[in-house]
Amino acid sequence: MEKDIPTEKQDTQPKTQAKRSSATSRKARRVVKETIQGRSFLSLEFFRRNAVFIVAATLMVLMYISNKYVRQNYVKELIELREDLENAKTDFVSASANYNSMIRESQMKQYIDTMRIDLVAPDQPPYHLTTDQTP
Repeated sequence: MEKDIPTEKQDTQPKTQAKRSSATSRKARRVVKETIQGRSFLSLEFFRRNAVFIVAATLMVLMYISNKYVRQNYVKELIELREDLENAKTDFVSASANYNSMIRESQMKQYIDTMRIDLVAPDQPPYHLTTDQTP
């Protein structure tokens, strides 16, 4: 018999859920009806209610686009710098090869002859002087 007598708590829960679902279904029916009749759901009221979200989404999209643009510029600059580095390495190797060929003895003799400097290469190797350190 106790199950047959409803209490206040049992009665209020189904009623509030029924009210919520009926209110939601009324809104859905209204939106469908307005859309069928040719009225757009993108009304001024819609933008007023969701202005914060629309502005936030717009700002996020703009930040994404600007970030992507900045990163692309960094990548382009990085590629250019790598090409410059490769060119500098190539120039260094060729300058080093030039220097090494210039300091060879035969090249030095040829350079001295073309400049007409009165220098003569010694025929004998240099002397190594040693001192006796015996007391």
